[in-house]
Amino acid sequence: MTKEYPYIVGGERRTSAEKVEIRNPYNQEVIAVVSYASARDAEEAIARAASAFETTRQLPSYRRAEVLRRVANELTARKEELAELITLEAGKPIRDARIEVARAVQTFTVAAEEAKRLGGELLPLDWLAGSENRWAVVRRFPIGPILGITPFNFPLNLVAHKVAPALASGNPIIIKPAPQTPLSALRLGEIVCEAGWPEGGLSVLPCSNDVAGQMLADERIKKLTFTGSAQVGWMLKAQAPKKKVTLELGGNAAVIVHEDADLDWAAKRCVQGGFAYAGQTCISVQRIYVHEAVYEPFLERVLEGVRNLIVGDPRDERTDVGPMISVAAAERAETWIREAVQSGAKVLIGGERSGAFLMPTVLTDVTPEMKVSCEEVFAPVVIVSRYADFDEAIGQVNASRYGLQAGVFTRDVNRIFHAYQAIDVGGLIINDVPTYRADHMPYGGVKDSGFGREGVRSAIEEMTELRVLVLNLNVS
Repeated sequence: MTKEYPYIVGGERRTSAEKVEIRNPYNQEVIAVVSYASARDAEEAIARAASAFETTRQLPSYRRAEVLRRVANELTARKEELAELITLEAGKPIRDARIEVARAVQTFTVAAEEAKRLGGELLPLDWLAGSENRWAVVRRFPIGPILGITPFNFPLNLVAHKVAPALASGNPIIIKPAPQTPLSALRLGEIVCEAGWPEGGLSVLPCSNDVAGQMLADERIKKLTFTGSAQVGWMLKAQAPKKKVTLELGGNAAVIVHEDADLDWAAKRCVQGGFAYAGQTCISVQRIYVHEAVYEPFLERVLEGVRNLIVGDPRDERTDVGPMISVAAAERAETWIREAVQSGAKVLIGGERSGAFLMPTVLTDVTPEMKVSCEEVFAPVVIVSRYADFDEAIGQVNASRYGLQAGVFTRDVNRIFHAYQAIDVGGLIINDVPTYRADHMPYGGVKDSGFGREGVRSAIEEMTELRVLVLNLNVS
């Protein structure tokens, strides 16, 4: 019998008449049925969050840290169960799913530490005559109920990146998980509630976009933190002009491989960064610019690496590349490849599709206006182009409406710092691919790639406000 997952309203599990089937992307089998929350449920979730804020804002840091550590410990204890759940609902290869669970453990562990570091500063005000013996105390305070909207590609850890900082900073949070992958978020919600977070302080609501829009419009919601497509993210921000907003959006991440790079390492990492989870990450390697002196040997290494990838059942320990999230997603990427070929691009390997599986694909002779270059392909597709001059390569990287992360492979420290100043991205990764992310570092983009920063400490700052207390010590 198919398992039914209730949603969570302020810690209370509920079911409804509206139910949605969750299918395994690998074989389209129904793996679960999820109840969808109604507009009335959303209203109650907000009311409970607003009420819970009076408790969460007063929680001492050690209490917040205790809850976060309990969550991390429970995630550790259930790591294999959670990894298998991610593989079933997202089609993520089991090895990668285990890494995601480990990262979620790290996210909550770091948040437990950061909960104890919510300090401030003491400012002397006697820079101005008449302000002698006056001081300012500056502290961060939680802002209130937060709405988090999460994507399908990291159904546990990207939920953790919204929930853990909210708890660390004393804020209630409501999560709307991706419709394709709500199961991990619901399981995490149960773990958080059982860890002792105050009643009403967490809701997980699979729901329609209309219900999500209702929550966003509510004045009691003080912040939106959204991870997803650029089109949707900027639309939501326009609908919430008075709220704090963090947007972690898409990209078409670029890599520069200079002539002095370690080609074996660069090729190995580009293959992994371009085809892990079928290229369905915001910082998946999409565009590779290679110096003309090493273009051919680098390309040979990449093609060899792609040929060695194992495509298949994500539950198989040997699998490197599983299915895309849906047949429609694979069809869209296949269409973009065909359009590129019709305009002169060459497929060196891959390009074939079977259902939700798109074979790992390498393209050359791609021009900047082709969708596989200028848009976010979000699929196992990588383009390789050559360049003659390092500044030319930087210009090609910057010729994009996106700017999330980029990678540069070079041993030249002067070029490294030149790239750091010149490449317009939120993060530059040296001698590795832009797909690299440590969960405690500031993470986010510029241009159409986003607004604000995630990463535990950065997210806490986005979920709090500075408040100043001025002390006049001249009065006895």
